Amino acid sequence: MIRADPGRPDPIWAEWPAPGGFGECENRRVHHPRLPLSVLDLASVGRGETVASALAGSVDLARTAERCGYRRVWYAEHHNNGLIASAAPAVLIAHVAAHTETIRLGAGGVMLPNHAPLIIAEQFGTLAELHPGRIDLGLGRAPGTDRNTMLAMRRGPAAAQTFPRDVQELQGYLTDDTLVEGVRATPGAGTNVPLYLLGSSLFGARLAAALGLPYAFASHFAPAALGEAIDAYRAEFRPSAQCERPYLVVAANVLAADTEAEASEQLLALRRRWVSIVLGRTEPVGDSDADLVLASPHGRVVDENLRYTAVGTPDDVGDFLRGLAAETGADELITAHQAPTASQRLRSLELTASALL
Repeated sequence: MIRADPGRPDPIWAEWPAPGGFGECENRRVHHPRLPLSVLDLASVGRGETVASALAGSVDLARTAERCGYRRVWYAEHHNNGLIASAAPAVLIAHVAAHTETIRLGAGGVMLPNHAPLIIAEQFGTLAELHPGRIDLGLGRAPGTDRNTMLAMRRGPAAAQTFPRDVQELQGYLTDDTLVEGVRATPGAGTNVPLYLLGSSLFGARLAAALGLPYAFASHFAPAALGEAIDAYRAEFRPSAQCERPYLVVAANVLAADTEAEASEQLLALRRRWVSIVLGRTEPVGDSDADLVLASPHGRVVDENLRYTAVGTPDDVGDFLRGLAAETGADELITAHQAPTASQRLRSLELTASALL
């Protein structure tokens, strides 16, 4: 079981009202910690599930997050992956927003090298006009897929080289301060959709610092550079119109269950699923084959990538998240609930909320 260091001091936690009222989360009034808690939904397609059922599960997850008092739900752009149904974040956000009321929704993130900045400005400008005050836009530099799929999207590896300029161009469209003469985003202009830069390296941290943008670190799957990236982001941050000071979002996987045994079973399922990722597969590997890989040196790679994973009962998960907040000084934690079934993910969401009273 992966746990936070019990010797780390806890951050300060205080009461926040839960938007949308208080509902079925443990049948108790839910409190926000002073540190906001959010959700990264990978729209997972489990064994025996269809894409349609996975997308329906995303609506249920967002409704539960709203009821339990989470701040936001983000969706990540992935392509050519049979395990993830969030290939079109803007479309998914529009659907979920129509079925929720108050929770913020956004991309965590759009892989900007795959798109023209103007198109993304128009998409998220449309969302912002339809759902004012509820839309975020996280941006990543990776393609979110393999080389052949990049070519199918008519994008090459060189597309990422213009990422800093593309971020600024996109920001100009959304603020109505366009950098391209004679081009204005409609919808988009003046919506001021907040931008977040996502990353797992020093490049993203330094770019977020230079542009004065919030920075979200992908420690739920690529934790190696977390400490260095945080230090660089804070040391080099330049205030901007969007942010006067650094704003750090740190990601963690969460497997919260009613018993430790159930949580351990979910962790094994997650580790098996990660074998496909380490081997570059887009479909699941059988359990027996996955266990052989986990017993090999590849297993150490899986466990290192899943270093920031909270596993166990609500007390275990609460201790872990408090420890992670203390370790990183995060302004916000975003949790990826990685249980193998939709019902288990909903339960994990509820138990995590109850743990942070």
